[in-house]
Amino acid sequence: MARGSSAGYDRHITIFSPEGRLYQVEYAFKAVKSVNQTALGFRGDDSVVIITQKKVPDKLIDPSSVTNMYKITPLIGCVMVGMTADGKSLIQRARHEAAQFKYKYGYDVPVNFLAKRMADTAQVYTQHAYMRPLGVEMILVGMDEELGPQLYKCDPAGTYIGYKACTSGVKDQEATNFLEKKYKSNPKLTTEETIQLAISSFQSILAVDFKASDLEVGIVSAASPKFQLLEDKEVDKYLTQIAERD
Repeated sequence: MARGSSAGYDRHITIFSPEGRLYQVEYAFKAVKSVNQTALGFRGDDSVVIITQKKVPDKLIDPSSVTNMYKITPLIGCVMVGMTADGKSLIQRARHEAAQFKYKYGYDVPVNFLAKRMADTAQVYTQHAYMRPLGVEMILVGMDEELGPQLYKCDPAGTYIGYKACTSGVKDQEATNFLEKKYKSNPKLTTEETIQLAISSFQSILAVDFKASDLEVGIVSAASPKFQLLEDKEVDKYLTQIAERD
């Protein structure tokens, strides 16, 4: 329990402190960083890539059952950073929203609309005393028929924003500074270049030489609009290309 100027104001989610802060919402953002994980999203000219670490906490766990990337619809994927149980709850809600939209309107839900619905859900959780904010951030990716590749991030406060490149997790500030330099010239990236940039940037930010089994890479492109995870041999190919280039 925080003390000092925040004394008592973090006991109830709907009470502002005298400084105008909602401490429990701030605690939710801290929960996202508490899992010591980082995720990045990159938008190229005709594709969008998301990447994160694959951490298996115990040698007895089957690695194939551990993931932070999920397929919401065949065309929309996401990466979750934060508390795993909260993330799975939000994924279930996102799939429900997408299915309801498809049933009602007869076509697949746009990425920006789904991001808005997920942000609305998170925002409602900050209004009621019988709920708590979900300690998880969601990065959504997909291809839009009119707008092209789409990349959105939703946070525990209920904010959703479209990005050219975004980051979430424990190294988010360092990653944001790094990405701003990379995208300063507003490069036109092909699918191959986007994947290479995502992996090389991720290694640079975390200062780790990853093996293929340590990474999860998801991609959606104009040529293949269905969300897919790259297999280890494909990730290994890109890691080799990056090593040879450097």
